[in-house]
Amino acid sequence: MKQLFLISLMILSGASALAKKHCTDEPKEKWMTEEDFKKKVEAEGYKIRKFKQPGTCYEIYGTDKDGKKVEIYFNPVDGSIVKSK
Repeated sequence: MKQLFLISLMILSGASALAKKHCTDEPKEKWMTEEDFKKKVEAEGYKIRKFKQPGTCYEIYGTDKDGKKVEIYFNPVDGSIVKSK
C-alpha cells in the first residue's frame, strides 16, 4: 500500500511539473518589467483582472478587446503569446 502511495505521489508530482509552461530560456535581466509588460498588453486592448508570473512566463487572466475572457501565457522577453485559452 505504501508503495502504491509513493508511486501515485511521484506521478502527480511529474504531472504538475509538466503542466508548467516554458516561455523563455533568457535570464530575468532580459525580461520586460512587469509594469512595461502590463502597459504593452493593455495598449493591445486587454484588460488584466489577474497577473501571474509562473516559472518562465507572464500570465494574465482577463478580457480581450472584444470583452471575451482570456487566459494567456506570454514570453516575458518580447511579450509574444506562447499559449492562449
